[in-house]
Amino acid sequence: MKFNTKTIHGGQKNDPAYGSVMPPIYQTSTYAQSTPGGHKGYEYSRTHNPTRNALENAFASIENGNYGMAFGSGLAAIDAVLKLLQPGDEVVSTNDLYGGSYRLFTKIYKDFGIKFHFVGMENADNIEGYINENTKLIWVETPTNPMMNIIDIKTIAEVTKRKSVLLAVDNTFATPYLQRPLDLGADIVMHSATKYIGGHSDLVMGALVVKDQDLANRLYFIQNASGAICGPQDSFLALRGIKTLHVRMQRHCENGKAVAEYLTKHPKIEKVYWPGFESHPNHEIAKSQMSDFGGMVSFVAKGNNYEEAIKIVENLKVFTLAESLGGVESLAGHPASMTHASIPKEEREKTGVVDALIRLSVGIEDKVDLIADLRQAIG
Repeated sequence: MKFNTKTIHGGQKNDPAYGSVMPPIYQTSTYAQSTPGGHKGYEYSRTHNPTRNALENAFASIENGNYGMAFGSGLAAIDAVLKLLQPGDEVVSTNDLYGGSYRLFTKIYKDFGIKFHFVGMENADNIEGYINENTKLIWVETPTNPMMNIIDIKTIAEVTKRKSVLLAVDNTFATPYLQRPLDLGADIVMHSATKYIGGHSDLVMGALVVKDQDLANRLYFIQNASGAICGPQDSFLALRGIKTLHVRMQRHCENGKAVAEYLTKHPKIEKVYWPGFESHPNHEIAKSQMSDFGGMVSFVAKGNNYEEAIKIVENLKVFTLAESLGGVESLAGHPASMTHASIPKEEREKTGVVDALIRLSVGIEDKVDLIADLRQAIG
């Protein structure tokens, strides 16, 4: 089954009760039993819910995995992965990553005895020197948030397989429409399904997808025991979002390219970060592991001026100044004071997240209107 068909039908079946084409919203906490332990596969909705199960099957299908898990947020999904670890274990992570991930790593799990190394992985060989007998997990974002750095998943996976270390990839920016890390050798794929998978800025959710049954069983146990699941209403909304993922991503990519190209020609813009440029670091790797380059674009105005950056985001009319990304509407963010504020300034700036950096989530509006909005905001 091709990807565009999987978004509609992958892992799905008509509801057996009345043949409903869309899975019903099973808004229930518990299920009747004919005798203790005698039920129809469902006993309590923290453990299983038919609507959530339909969504988890869809997650697995579009990522070419075997097992999917839905959580109450992307951070809850990451939290479940970290609960695979023990005190004394070590994690090698991308150094340019979402601020919430960094906060979870350094403010929560570091205090539980997990050691984290933050490494620039644009050169995959960089991780070799950080892997030792205590290393249990490599955490990768690609493209990274917000610098759009590209990491070679296949090469990293060759290292982790050789060293018997788990490889997890945050695939939020690319989505399975553009990139499928399990096919490249990753063990775990994570999504903030709040973003492109939901696609309409109306839910908060996380996802994990794996191929290995033993790993899946461990994560299912953590999901149930910790209880950070999503509800049936949000599951229904995410399923609806998946069904249009392919057509939305086509427009996100088209508009992202148009916006990135416009910004590179603007005399008041100093730097533009978008992996579709031939000059972008690791562009050739992006071409080899992604089918297109997405709708996320970051840029810095000339002079690297904080006040100028704030003026631009405040002047936008079609782009909305807001947290998050991946919705049908275009959003603009100031990472240093918003999504990445939890990362110390000196650490942020090492990776390029300067105070004047602006991140755009380019939506599916008409690109002419988006470019006109940037033109009037930048001046």
